[in-house]
Amino acid sequence: MDTLHLFIDRINDYLWTYVLIALLLGCAVWFSARTRFVQFRLFREMLRLLADSTGKKKNEISSFQAFAVSIASRVGTGNLAGVATAIAIGGPGAVFWMWLIALLGAASAFVESTLAQLYKRRGADSFIGGPAYYMERGLKKRWMGILFAVLIAVTFGFAFNSVQSNTMCAAFEGAFAWDRAVVGGVLTVATLLIIFGGIHRIARVSSILVPVMAIGYLLLALTIVVLNVTHVPDVFRLIVGHAFGWEQALGGGIGVALMQGIRRGLFSNEAGMGSAPNVAATASVSHPVKQGLIQALGVFTDTLLICSCTAFIILFSGAPLDGSFNGIRLTQEALDQVIGSAGSSIVAVALFFFAFSSILGNYYYGEANIRFITGSKPVLYFYRLLVGGMVLFGALASLEMVWSLADVTMGLMTLCNLIAIVFLGKYAFRLLKDYQDQKGAGVKSPVFRKETLPEIAEDLECWGK
Repeated sequence: MDTLHLFIDRINDYLWTYVLIALLLGCAVWFSARTRFVQFRLFREMLRLLADSTGKKKNEISSFQAFAVSIASRVGTGNLAGVATAIAIGGPGAVFWMWLIALLGAASAFVESTLAQLYKRRGADSFIGGPAYYMERGLKKRWMGILFAVLIAVTFGFAFNSVQSNTMCAAFEGAFAWDRAVVGGVLTVATLLIIFGGIHRIARVSSILVPVMAIGYLLLALTIVVLNVTHVPDVFRLIVGHAFGWEQALGGGIGVALMQGIRRGLFSNEAGMGSAPNVAATASVSHPVKQGLIQALGVFTDTLLICSCTAFIILFSGAPLDGSFNGIRLTQEALDQVIGSAGSSIVAVALFFFAFSSILGNYYYGEANIRFITGSKPVLYFYRLLVGGMVLFGALASLEMVWSLADVTMGLMTLCNLIAIVFLGKYAFRLLKDYQDQKGAGVKSPVFRKETLPEIAEDLECWGK
């Protein structure tokens, strides 16, 4: 196991140091520039669309439900344990780079989710789509779609779910001294009961769990921020200072902070990774840009709100950043110091909702892509059982092992998706122009028609003339 861990770490070092950091930032800047910073210009439109998207017809996934499922996957251990890990390894400066990748990466999230809507197909119960589909139909490369489908099924169904399980079990062990095997077993059974119900059950559960857990955690965090409001300027100075300070530059700390901030930021908000488009495609909307905007809002919700809350709690608390605490235990220690001994218990309970909803969202991404490869029900059932097995594995494995595995699989699928959206991004730009032209002409709810993109009309199954 140690040899395997060392091998995975070596791959991570090369993949992230020499390839992904530059590609992620490069794509985020390029898409921001080409859309004229759509993530900021149309922010009010994002909020309006989300407010108007709660209604749906029977057997359809509403835009809000698609948003909730994607947030269910985004909002998980990355917000509590991932942020803590980034700060513990990269220092407070890592938070700045998490913010930056979210602010710029929201444009990448807009592009990939708009493309997912454009190339979606009709499934048995709902629309289906995602990177595998726009690789097959947009790039005409089914082999690339299959490669991505395998990568995302492994990343989310196996690697990410083992991280969620590991962190949840560690939190319950620290707060209540509950045995990891018992917690992992219960979590595995609960996971299997829901995922065998399909996307509609996952969507219903997520649309309830996500608002409850996010609002509850935000209220707690905002209360702590208000009570420590006089320290907010100091925390901002600490974050920015560690992101750009001379001492950090001379000691190589800026590079570590940047690496950890972007890695953990991507794990949390998934902008450009190719995950959220899978559920964005399921929504029933009149124009692809609508869901692109709503999914971009999810990046802000995840990182700028929830991740920032965790970072502020840790930095307010004065919890040691010397490595004596890491992962979820650092977040628990921080809350213990801020609100007393109940802190660990609060984190454990909050993490149950965060991690469990993430496991459901993660599983759906895997299922959608297994269905892209094959419609065999035995294969799908076998995949569900393997997902349950990885949830149990995560409960028993080491923190370092599950995070290393998640980093390498996440990196590979992100690389595959970014290559695709760089080549297909031109269609997202034209869709955005069409949407804005209709809005400018007084159309309250723009409608997309195939004739807008005549050269690819034959590849667009779900849109009218």
